[in-house]
Amino acid sequence: MKVIVQIPCLNEETTLPLVFEKMPRHIEGVDELEFLVVDDGSSDRTVEVARALGVQHIVHHTRNMGLGRSFHDGVIRALELGADILVNTDGDNQYPSERIADLIQPIIDGQADIVVADRQTHTIEHFSPLKKQLQRFGSKIVNIAASTELPDAASGFRAYSREALFRLNTVTRFSYCMETIIQAGNKRLAITSIPITTNPKTRESRLFKRTSEHVMKSATTITRAYLMYRPMGIFITAAVVLFIAGLVPFVRFLALLAFQSGYSGSGHIQSLLVGSVLMFAALLSLALGVIADLIRINRALTEDSLELQKRQQFARHQGER
Repeated sequence: MKVIVQIPCLNEETTLPLVFEKMPRHIEGVDELEFLVVDDGSSDRTVEVARALGVQHIVHHTRNMGLGRSFHDGVIRALELGADILVNTDGDNQYPSERIADLIQPIIDGQADIVVADRQTHTIEHFSPLKKQLQRFGSKIVNIAASTELPDAASGFRAYSREALFRLNTVTRFSYCMETIIQAGNKRLAITSIPITTNPKTRESRLFKRTSEHVMKSATTITRAYLMYRPMGIFITAAVVLFIAGLVPFVRFLALLAFQSGYSGSGHIQSLLVGSVLMFAALLSLALGVIADLIRINRALTEDSLELQKRQQFARHQGER
């Protein structure tokens, strides 16, 4: 069994040695343990430090391309190298490297395809009360969209089986964390979680500058991923709400016409117009739902084709090792 530990990095020359201080060099049940650094356009000595620490594989971006792209390119390289399990951790030493053996154990035991570490965010001192609430709320939304029960969906310390890597296809270039969980949940991959404690903070996040920016980008990513797999749920809900809202003016108009003597209805034409517009919007939402569902079916067929291509391509790479 081959395990590759992937570390996306952007100017991590000072923190990368901390990541490797407690990094395991041998794990029971694992034949090969190798390290892969994805250098996302670093301007410091990240690559030189990584090589000095014993990193065997480097994926280099000439400019910063974002965490989502870094994860994607790391996955492709790991599959080329024949990884049976891919572990993702961060270059800022947020996650405890010594827990990698525990992280991959459910996959080795055949109990999970993906393992996501639970940072127990309520215990992290440098997280503000607002950030803790947002993390909890975001995880609930992702769990609803993915039909999972993960306590910390935003955690980047996670392990993927080779089978999971074949079936997942990241789209966003902001952060892969939410998207891969929603995809995995809707593809019926087995996902579990283990509790961990994080290391002391070493620097500010480079993924976003403001909390509001993170919330907006995360909401966009979750919505897009959810629409990819369950579009009818959103559009039918919108159609029902619009239909009921449009029905109210018509019911009111008919009630006045039936029970108010001498009522001609001429004074409520605006209400009928508003009701008509809402009814049309409901019909349009229903039509969009049908179209979106057809696109979902087409996407499912495309993903099946991509999965087959990856299996064929990386089976060749593995055979050439």
